[in-house]
Amino acid sequence: MNTPYSGPVRPSPGAVSTLRPVAVARIEGGFWAERRRVNAEVSLAEGPARLEEAGNLANFRAAASPHAEGGTAPPGFAGDFQFQDSDVYKWLEAACWQLADTPDADLAAEVEAVVELIASAQREDGYLQTYYQLGAGEPWTEPAWGHELYCAGHLMQAAVAHHRATGGERLLGVARRLADHIDSVFGPGKQVDAVCGHPEVETALVELHRTTGEKRYLDLARYFLDRRGHGSLSPGADRGHDRDPGPEYWQDHTPIREADEVTGHAVRQLYLLAGAADLAAETGDTRLRAALARLWRDMVTTKTYLTGGVGSRHDWESFGDAHELPADRAYAETCAAIASVHFSWRMALLTGEARYSDLIERTLFNGFLAGAGLDGRTWLYVNPLHRHARSHERPGDQSAHRTPWFRCACCPPNVMRLLASLPHYVAATDADGLWLHQYATGVYGDAGFTVRVATEYPWDGTVTVTVEDAPAGPRTLALRVPAWCADHTLTVNGGSAEGRTESGWLRVTREFVPGDTVRLVLATPPRLTGAHPRVDAVRGCVAVERGPLVYCFEQTDQPGGLDPDGVALVPGAPLTVRSRPELLGGVSTVSVLGCPLPEGASADWPYLPYGAGAQEAAERVELTAVPYFAWANRDVGAMRVWLPLAGHE
Repeated sequence: MNTPYSGPVRPSPGAVSTLRPVAVARIEGGFWAERRRVNAEVSLAEGPARLEEAGNLANFRAAASPHAEGGTAPPGFAGDFQFQDSDVYKWLEAACWQLADTPDADLAAEVEAVVELIASAQREDGYLQTYYQLGAGEPWTEPAWGHELYCAGHLMQAAVAHHRATGGERLLGVARRLADHIDSVFGPGKQVDAVCGHPEVETALVELHRTTGEKRYLDLARYFLDRRGHGSLSPGADRGHDRDPGPEYWQDHTPIREADEVTGHAVRQLYLLAGAADLAAETGDTRLRAALARLWRDMVTTKTYLTGGVGSRHDWESFGDAHELPADRAYAETCAAIASVHFSWRMALLTGEARYSDLIERTLFNGFLAGAGLDGRTWLYVNPLHRHARSHERPGDQSAHRTPWFRCACCPPNVMRLLASLPHYVAATDADGLWLHQYATGVYGDAGFTVRVATEYPWDGTVTVTVEDAPAGPRTLALRVPAWCADHTLTVNGGSAEGRTESGWLRVTREFVPGDTVRLVLATPPRLTGAHPRVDAVRGCVAVERGPLVYCFEQTDQPGGLDPDGVALVPGAPLTVRSRPELLGGVSTVSVLGCPLPEGASADWPYLPYGAGAQEAAERVELTAVPYFAWANRDVGAMRVWLPLAGHE
């Protein structure tokens, strides 16, 4: 219904935040509009049926039954995980952001039906988690693995979305009763003095505070953040969990203000940091803010894949050591990419620094978007940068092919909610003007300063910004010049102009009037990118990039179905861009010459004499690279992002 503000992050009026999200944000065409259309018409539309099939909705109906608690034996819980309620909440949040963007009577009716179902399942005292309500155990007795606060956090975020998108109070009331119940249970001298094994409630409580004005919710978020890092979790005490991943797994090893590296389960770490960034904005905690900048830098400089993906270990879905970034065994969970965007956006608002939005762009176009199939019906849980030709034959290999749904279905509805709320991440405002963080065709603005953006990004680097409304007096339009861009030009009203370039921002300050046009042209030639020499897994290899896109070589695109594991790139060969509107929904490919690698010194020994590289005089073949986000949408086969250079040792 296009309310004045419909986004997931809204700093309070007194927050210490350099920037604030704009009130008007609509994506109306181009690349992201198409992805969001598929999300709305396919993914979101089919979401309730998926949740029905998996038993998530049945659990709420069972919890609402008069037999759920007391009297006769309760119905059994459907599903394998305590946190299955969160899948419903994430879908609901996504549906609400979509309604804020585009009214849809059928979707609105579906949303209200789910809201009523959730409300009917809530206990009189405010408690709500169907796993425990259906007899799986005692509430609040398993903080390490129970996920009760994690689910509560996703409910709160769905309630905020529902309230901001529709003006409704029903779900917000459910969330407030649950938050009040949590406040009565957790804290020094109360029933439980511990944190949740899976952070999420922290950022949700801050946003609930921002929505309701209730300070107790902010205080509760501060309690959970301050309590973490003091060893409150005792996983051995939780039923059925005899494995202890160690305190680093749930970031319970050191207080957040003292931490100097991201560790443990990647999604948990980044949800925690997103909540900490919200708290820093609301409280002006400079020590916390410094810690967040330090941890973000550690993540980006030593533990982030070229695609923006994070989490290098399948074991415990965790960050690895510095520069431990294996391509073929990358975990890089889709949810971790989403959590990275959440954290970086809050840091971008907090500081105004372009580097955070640079990472958001890289992650959105690559590590995140690869998680969603082009059809809107299939998904990747993990996102490797290298798949061997027969890896799909390994039983249970999540990285081998796209899947319609998962037993642990956290990623699909998480993708839905980020795509539905994506306009929120495009632009921000301050007292001086408007800041464009991402480039997508649409309308963005605030406080009487509104612009229309037209672009074919990422296929073309031209961004045209036309002023639709402007207040009297000078204003600044800040355009982000991505870190990957080596050359750009700027014109204002058709004439050459110079903006003030500072820390990744190109700032044009003038008294704008409606009709003024600012055009930024970002040079987007294809380029080869090398890895840091400490990244052992891909030392001596290069990857193809163009603009914000990382490319990969899929076996299906190579001549004769050539396995990309068996080729190297010819040094100095030109990179050729081709527009392919018929391929993968319409993409630009990049072609380069390659040559075969030697077969091996012998059939019994896979090693070569030192200095024996690719066959320099061998037949050369043209290799074709496609955008990484589009991989695994066709034939199952090998895929590589990184290829060695011929002759490189």
